[in-house]
Amino acid sequence: MRSVADGLRRESARELARLSPAERIALALQLGDEDVALYRAAHDVSDSDARAALRRARAHGRIPSRSNDADRT
Repeated sequence: MRSVADGLRRESARELARLSPAERIALALQLGDEDVALYRAAHDVSDSDARAALRRARAHGRIPSRSNDADRT
């Protein structure tokens, strides 16, 4: 049995497939800006504070890559 969610997922995938790479990047940036605006409104913080909080949340619990170590020569 197929669910409504399965149908929506397929339709969303078809819509994304129709977009050019530039349009996909623009969409991703737009969605990110919308996330910042929602966080900013919910927490009554500035744009830069909202972006910093979201960046910290995204990095929380992640282990830094040794290949990204600035001290490597």
